This record gives sequence, C-alpha cells and structure tokens, in this order.
Amino acid sequence: MKDKKVAVVTGAATGIGAACVRALAAEDFVVGIHYRQSVEAAQALLAELGQGFLLKGDLVRTEDIDAMVEQIKTVAGRVDVLVHNAGFSVNADINSMRLEQFDQQRLLTRGVWYLTKRVLRQFMLRRNQGRIISISSVVGYTGNGGQIPYTMEKAALDAFTKSLSKELEGRDILVNAVAPGFIATEMTAVLPEEVQQRILANIPLKRMGRPEEVAEVVAFLAAGATYITGSVIHVNGGLYGG
Repeated sequence: MKDKKVAVVTGAATGIGAACVRALAAEDFVVGIHYRQSVEAAQALLAELGQGFLLKGDLVRTEDIDAMVEQIKTVAGRVDVLVHNAGFSVNADINSMRLEQFDQQRLLTRGVWYLTKRVLRQFMLRRNQGRIISISSVVGYTGNGGQIPYTMEKAALDAFTKSLSKELEGRDILVNAVAPGFIATEMTAVLPEEVQQRILANIPLKRMGRPEEVAEVVAFLAAGATYITGSVIHVNGGLYGG
C-alpha cells in the first residue's frame, strides 16, 4: 500500500463523501475512509472497494485527529490528497439558537484547520507535493435562513482555501474547493416537498445534482488540474455563477 498514492476523505461513509471515495479509487488511489458514527456504511464501502482503510474520529476533537494521523503513518505512510468533506448543520434562527449549538459548528472549522496542519507537516511538506480539496457550498455565497453557523463555516472553507494556497506558494501543493449546490443526499431528502420545489424553480437545470457529479470534479482536482490552485469550483446546475 505504501507504494501507491493515498487519498483521505473525511465524512466518507455516505453521500458526497462516499462518491468521492469511489471516484478517487477509480483513479487508482488507496483511500482512507473517515467516519464518525456511520461504521456499517464505512465498512460496506471498504468491502466494495477491496482496498483502502478506515479512519474513525470526531473532527472537533484534536486528540482524535492526532490518532488518525498516527494511524495513517502506520497503515499508509503518506497522504497525497486530503478531501475535507465531513460536515453537519446546526439549524435554528439567530434568536433561538444557543451558544453551545453555534460552537458545535465553529469547532468543525477548527478541525479542518488542525487536520490540514498535521497532514501538511507529517506528509505533504516533506515530499513537497499534495492536493487539499474542501467541499464548501453554494450557501456560503447566497446565505440561507436558519443556517447562519453552517453558511459561515462553508464561507470559511473558501477563505481557508484561498489563504492556504498563498501560504504554500512555490510548492507543488495545490489547494482548491468545490462548492456544490443542492445535491440529492440524505440531507436534502428530508426537506419538505414544497421546499424542494422552490429550490428546483431556481436551478436552471431543473434538478438536484448527484453526489457523483461533485465527486468527478474532486477527482479531476486530485488527479490532474496541475495549474489550478486557490480556486473554488461551483457545481450547482447554474444556481449561482460565482
């Protein structure tokens, strides 16, 4: 395994994360499948691929991130691509949201920063190469009522992408983000029908995207795209042009 390219995808057991795992495996990466709770889905995905490894951890806990990095050192010895996909949404309007709810979302942003820091130091800077790809969101640009902390987190991922790319100037470590629009996942499936129809009315392609359509852009950035860094690529069916 240590002779093959290695990609690590956070929040990889379901939805966009699982689609990214499959797309990267198709590009001949050995993929580290990170999960927090979805152990059965992660195990099933690993069995489907036939190779790879599982990483369990809560990204709001720095000790979990440290343990994950040590596991990667032992199992794979390298990270060529890091995909920040893990996420959740704390939903409430500003008047009813509690401070501890807000902090749940804020700590995930810290986890992205800390995991990147550890992966850079341990793997990418030593070899002077790598790709860091964050899954942000169209709502980081458009906003979305009742999701202020979530939209702030997603906008922060794009700012993180642009700033880190500048910090890594002169190195072959490329940093980009992919900003999906409304994608058919478990998160959007629970939306009321009238909400889904209102969303579709504003999408020129008149449908929600598929996780695979996001993953193919991630795979492009991971395996090619040698002259793209500091960029945010929008995948939203025309909902927002960037």
